[in-house]
Amino acid sequence: MTSPRTIADRVAEMHATAAATPSDAPASAFRREQATLAARGLPPGIAAGGNFVPDTELLDPFGALTTLYAMTGNGASVVVFYRGAWCPYCNIALATYRAHLLPQLTERDVRLIAISPQKPDGSLSMQQKHDLDFAVVSDPGNVVARYLGILTQPSEEARAAQLQLGLDLTSVNADGTITLPMPATLILDGDHLVRWIDVHPDYSGRTEPEQILQALDEARL
Repeated sequence: MTSPRTIADRVAEMHATAAATPSDAPASAFRREQATLAARGLPPGIAAGGNFVPDTELLDPFGALTTLYAMTGNGASVVVFYRGAWCPYCNIALATYRAHLLPQLTERDVRLIAISPQKPDGSLSMQQKHDLDFAVVSDPGNVVARYLGILTQPSEEARAAQLQLGLDLTSVNADGTITLPMPATLILDGDHLVRWIDVHPDYSGRTEPEQILQALDEARL
């Protein structure tokens, strides 16, 4: 049997597997947080089409300094914001992008870049785990995500659940905070203007490859 192709299918499969096991406190905390985030919806102030994205210093998986513009180049690019290598939804999304999005972006000469606030070793772990052959970089301090207006933090209950599972975001994030980007995908053109953006307040949801390809078609990129 082949693996589900869409991110939503794979997430549903993961949730079904979790539902078949005895309920535990951390899982329940995360489900409540996801429901609250979904009900709350998008916050005000998120960047829209036409916004200019300034250059920003980033770190590659080995800790070397690079920049957003060096990663995106002078043509169209797809920039994906994810929470970290510890996030199961991020793992599903980036693995799906490698298998079902990257080949078509390569044919179009469109770059794919994944950005998180984690330390470079987290980027390296994510890259190696899924054999990602696209740029995976760290944005210490969430500079780009802050500019786009997509920053958030875990609820107190979810933060406690993370700590119970041994995840301390202050040790994982490069800036020592618990601040995270909402999962988001944006398309930049060669002038670094936002041509399309898709943001998911509920972090269990992600942008599907077909949505990105359709947006590129509509933007004629």
